Amino acid sequence: MSDDYLVRIGKLIRDARQHRGWTQTQLAEALGTSQSAVNRIERGNQNLSLEMIARIGEALDSEIVSLGYAGPMHLRVVGGRRLSGAIDVKTSKNACVALLCASLLNKGRTVLRRVARIEEVFRLLEVLASIGVRTRWINDGGDLEIVPPADLDLDAIDAEAARRTRSIIMFLGPLMHRTDRFKLPYAGGCDLGTRTVEPHMIALRRFGLDVTATEGHYHAVVDRSISPGRPIVLTERGDTVTENALLAAARHDGVTVIRNASSNYMVQDLCFFLEALGVGVEGIGTTTLTVHGVPNIDVDVDYSPSEDPVEAMSLLAAAVVTESELTVRRVPIEFLEIELAVLEEMGLDHDRSPEYVADNGRTRLVDLTVRPSKLEAPIDKIHPMPFPGLNIDNVPFFAAIAAAAQGKTLIHDWVYDNRAIYLTDLNRLGGRLQLLDPHRVLVEGPTRWRAAEMMCPPALRPAVVVLLAMMAAEGTSVLRNVYVINRGYEDLAERLNSVGAQIETFRNI
Repeated sequence: MSDDYLVRIGKLIRDARQHRGWTQTQLAEALGTSQSAVNRIERGNQNLSLEMIARIGEALDSEIVSLGYAGPMHLRVVGGRRLSGAIDVKTSKNACVALLCASLLNKGRTVLRRVARIEEVFRLLEVLASIGVRTRWINDGGDLEIVPPADLDLDAIDAEAARRTRSIIMFLGPLMHRTDRFKLPYAGGCDLGTRTVEPHMIALRRFGLDVTATEGHYHAVVDRSISPGRPIVLTERGDTVTENALLAAARHDGVTVIRNASSNYMVQDLCFFLEALGVGVEGIGTTTLTVHGVPNIDVDVDYSPSEDPVEAMSLLAAAVVTESELTVRRVPIEFLEIELAVLEEMGLDHDRSPEYVADNGRTRLVDLTVRPSKLEAPIDKIHPMPFPGLNIDNVPFFAAIAAAAQGKTLIHDWVYDNRAIYLTDLNRLGGRLQLLDPHRVLVEGPTRWRAAEMMCPPALRPAVVVLLAMMAAEGTSVLRNVYVINRGYEDLAERLNSVGAQIETFRNI
């Protein structure tokens, strides 16, 4: 390898190690080598075999180089371009994965319309196929058909695919109705720090599900004699926790009351889907859900998940940071009203169409047009709250927006252990972000963005925020290993290009 390539590979390894939160010594221990050897590798002063590069990539859970077409995807971004025209919001990633898990409740045929073709969905489809569920794309690949077998082959589960998605934990609720004993690989997905699964276990124990976590698996045993005799109070108002409780209650023979439930968009979509299966759900959109379970579900069902409010926020942020006039169509307004109120306070110039109904017949949509605006930092800090508060997943986009505003903005991301740290990657693109602690970042604007080459953060929303900043920066930037973006967004680069961006995908070092 040439010296130049060794330096570039070393830089990528260093970035991947730092994103993992490891020291050089920790990486050396994982590789069975010395800290000084790792230091030489990262400085480009060490010859590397392809075997060693592969070992480093495995240790850091990051594909460092591309060997052939199947290697990691990168983005080359020519920034400083204005966006224009209109772009549609795709269906909700989080709703789609919940509905895929919920399809295991049904013995009949499930058709989901306009399913997001994203890596998170693909991983779940691999898991479903491995246990015997037949899935196929229909209607020119726009819709997804799911047909379960009479008996699931859980011993054949694709562990590698399961570990690459956190959504696998939502198999617990449906599977407890199919068998008395099973195991699932540990949940994976974004690297956002330790997010305990204990709230799931507290809720599911009330239905007789006991789970122990050992040797990389959740080992589940179901005691059919146990039934929730009083309302279930969730210890955290989490989206997936609420969904798991709903999935457990859906086929429980009786009435289950779930309190402190999330009323967020993906939970509402799941409730609408359960109603289509014949399950009664009262209190949709509130924090108390009453579920009238159906012990046996065998129906052919056709359902259209609603649009993704977080993707809508991404597209709005893209218009703001590139100082563009852009119309974002099919925005689920109920789940963006707080965000828009904050942006209005900051001075955002925008208007919205009259409301219309999504394909699920329930969710309210609008078209939003955003124009170049002179933004001022908000008086109050930006912090998430359970719905109807500012969405947890929308907080990172305010880092890029605040960087475009005049003044200082405090962002308090109290939910995740280290997502705020990833936001400081914007400093490599000219941002002025000061990390106050693992949860708080002070953003100073306005920002003169500059081009850079860097590794993609391992968390979905911060990764997209970096991409948006690159779109605003004059010159050519490179964002390497964007698998995490593909987990949550369908053809994002191509769709942004359709409204004026210049983003190229490539697969080499």
